[in-house]
Amino acid sequence: MTDLERGDYVLSDDPARVDLDRVHRWLSEESYWATGRSHDLVSRSIDGSIPYTVLAGGEQVAFARVVTDGATFAWICDVFVDTAHRGRGLGTWLIDSIVEAQSARGIQRFLLATRDAHDVYRRSGFEQLAGAHRFMEIDRRPTRSAILGIA
Repeated sequence: MTDLERGDYVLSDDPARVDLDRVHRWLSEESYWATGRSHDLVSRSIDGSIPYTVLAGGEQVAFARVVTDGATFAWICDVFVDTAHRGRGLGTWLIDSIVEAQSARGIQRFLLATRDAHDVYRRSGFEQLAGAHRFMEIDRRPTRSAILGIA
């Protein structure tokens, strides 16, 4: 994917454009799903993924990453839009662009998880997981209760 522009924003999948310190702060301090995640863990997760960055004036204002086998499946995760830039459609643009870029590679199945942004993802074509009862997991994350919204 080459850089995409929309108004004052630029969307890029160039790993060199990721502001690692900013993404770490967003995830470890402002997200419910990655609270307390170490800088090293954020760095390694980005290294093992395809990162997508939205910039405004050269400053990172949104982020997401894709974990994929490059052939059949992609998991979109760690989607975050800076508070000052929310409500401008950046999340939908980011997700739509990711799905389009990965679809061009032949990916036909996408998965993501959210506690509170279902409407955002529905605008991009996501729907509740069919056959969820077939999936199994081991989840040892310390943030599991927050992710699931349980006490």
